Amino acid sequence: MPGVSLVAILDLKGKSLIQRSYRDDVPASAIERFLPLVLEQEEEGSYVVPCFSSQGINYLHIRHNNLYLVALTKKNSNAAEILTFLHKLVSVLTEYFKELEEESIRDNFVIIYELFDEVMDFGYPQTTESKILQEYITQESHKLEVQVRPPMAVTNAVSWRSEGIRYRKNEVFLDVVESVNLLVNANGNVVRSEILGAVKMKCYLSGMPELRLGLNDKVMFENTGRTSRGKAIEMEDVKFHQCVRLSRFENDRTISFIPPDGEFELMSYRLNTQVKPLIWAEALIEQHSGSRIEYVVKVKAQFKRRSTANNVEVFIPVPDDADSPKFRASVGTVHYVPEKSAFVWRIKQLAGGKEFLMRAHFGLPSVRGEELDKRAPITVKYEIPYFTVSGIQVRYLKIVEKSGYQALPWVRYITQNGDDYSLRTNVHAPKTQAGAF
Repeated sequence: MPGVSLVAILDLKGKSLIQRSYRDDVPASAIERFLPLVLEQEEEGSYVVPCFSSQGINYLHIRHNNLYLVALTKKNSNAAEILTFLHKLVSVLTEYFKELEEESIRDNFVIIYELFDEVMDFGYPQTTESKILQEYITQESHKLEVQVRPPMAVTNAVSWRSEGIRYRKNEVFLDVVESVNLLVNANGNVVRSEILGAVKMKCYLSGMPELRLGLNDKVMFENTGRTSRGKAIEMEDVKFHQCVRLSRFENDRTISFIPPDGEFELMSYRLNTQVKPLIWAEALIEQHSGSRIEYVVKVKAQFKRRSTANNVEVFIPVPDDADSPKFRASVGTVHYVPEKSAFVWRIKQLAGGKEFLMRAHFGLPSVRGEELDKRAPITVKYEIPYFTVSGIQVRYLKIVEKSGYQALPWVRYITQNGDDYSLRTNVHAPKTQAGAF
């Protein structure tokens, strides 16, 4: 790909906090035009696109917290590759400073300049593995120590792992984490659902081990003519860590790789299948003469009895001016969260097949109309260990290393709510004059 000319990190006012020029074909002052161009797009009422051009210069950018990361080039470059590089740069800087924000940049100018020199050479992305970079660019009280010779991994084909790693006890921990996003309408029907999955690993292995992971992958069973004893799943939008041999996966669906040392995400996937709500929640709302409002909330675990959901939180919206809360729950605890205009019902453990009720009462200082029908939906948070909603299974995890040591693989499954788990199941009872809490 044609190279990048300049990379900069800007604050929200468009001021350059730090920048590195890799070529001389783009003036450093060009970065000053970035924010005015962004504001121009916003004023026109259009979305701010991640790539745009002005005066022969291509601007590619991402936003992270209160920062813009911007790359400039005059060439017809691969936009996806440059944007991916900017996201990798965020990951590297976050690994170094824990939080990537304006203050951490001002405190670490020297080390960031050094990282800019290592992650890109003459505008071409180079090493972006933070674990390898930390071997020869170290951070001590904002002071920089640089080894004269970089580790072999920088020039090796396996750039994400150093040689000579040794552990007394060789272990691999593999977590299959699935997040469920869904939307239930007022009639109780699921109108949108998806499963987002990730296979996360912690590898504490000596040497340069070769790992092979087998899943109950439907495409693999079909390609090889094998039959699956259980359910086979069809994964979509599969993304792998760079350590996975893609050609091998495309040929026979084998996930073969030499892992990075420590913690990393091996792969992610999506299943666009219809999912029933694992935890159902609904509220019967009764408003009394505009002066007070009562809720009867039901929560039900719609999964098998042998599983248990941990740290369940049910958020029920209330009017912004509700006051004088009173709660009564058969299990768990209930708290009013006025800053979110909601109350939250917390249940530490919810066993499969169980259902519980709670009651809430609020005063309403002002008279209102029918706007309660347009309240936000109920949202639910939870985590179910030893369970996957898709039915994905690790069939095997083989570890081969030339020294022949024995390694212990540990596999764990977790299902949890996604970023959008919403139920519009607020049912409004007819208004009444009487009724005691």
